[in-house]
Amino acid sequence: MNEVLQGAAPDSDSLSGQGVAPHEIDWPLRHLSLAGLHWPAVSQKNKVPVLMVHGWLDNAMSFAKLAPAIAEDRDVFALDLAGHGKSGHRAAGQGYPLPDYVADLAELVANHFDKEAYPQGIDLVGHSLGGIISLFYGAAFPERVRRLAMIDSLGPLSREPSEVIPQLRKAIRKRLAGSGEPVVYSSVEEAARAREGGMIPLSHQAAMLLVPRNLKQLNKEGEEKFQWSTDAELRYPSMMMMDEAQVTACLNAVKLPVGFLRAEKGLLASRPELDHRIDAIKGLELVSVPGGHHCHLEGDVRPVIHAVRNFIDVS
Repeated sequence: MNEVLQGAAPDSDSLSGQGVAPHEIDWPLRHLSLAGLHWPAVSQKNKVPVLMVHGWLDNAMSFAKLAPAIAEDRDVFALDLAGHGKSGHRAAGQGYPLPDYVADLAELVANHFDKEAYPQGIDLVGHSLGGIISLFYGAAFPERVRRLAMIDSLGPLSREPSEVIPQLRKAIRKRLAGSGEPVVYSSVEEAARAREGGMIPLSHQAAMLLVPRNLKQLNKEGEEKFQWSTDAELRYPSMMMMDEAQVTACLNAVKLPVGFLRAEKGLLASRPELDHRIDAIKGLELVSVPGGHHCHLEGDVRPVIHAVRNFIDVS
């Protein structure tokens, strides 16, 4: 676990309210290296570290507002998932299936948050895809996770069994076609504007927090230009997806304390399968919070901070 002080992240100090900047961190794994950020505890009253896992096409700066508040009394870490932010990419053609993300998290915890150093395990906070990864990891390795808080996340998208082959065909056709020429931007602000209008829209402030960590700088024709550093294959369709019965079976297997922060205007607000998924996890604690899918990053994030702290700040 190697750390260096992070360079000036957009508004990171003002967001923390504490003047504590995160440190860049590097977690070597067998097949790639994962990057992340570490917010050291201001006053380490709680020895259990918190590991935060972001959503699809985001990065560790997704937690720029939440992490500093939690770090008031404990160490907080946020990783860049493979293919995102400053983390390594998978080999060409390997793709980014959900089980591989879970395996990455398992290796990271085993190697860098081992049981000897952290006998109580760790607390996980996951947003969207990060919540799904954390939930599956916690189900498979409950002895390593003390508590799990999920933000607008409660299991993966599912498909009917009849859709398996059409989904496979779609994914393979995209893999064979590959990606087009990468878009070149003249400034970080231009890239941020593109992200603001993406599949999951973001405010300008949120985009300016996330986007710089997902960019690489080019020297093109004597001018500074920018491209996405995220792996283009992240946008490829999944080869295989679970049906709802398989998802339910996975949720039934969760045997650790789980808190679900349901965003009132989030992606899950109108999902018909949500109620039975809530029932599938025994003892799940449900808290409704205002805001959309990025309720931990946009607008008034205090309700999210309060809910997360209430759930994980236990003896």
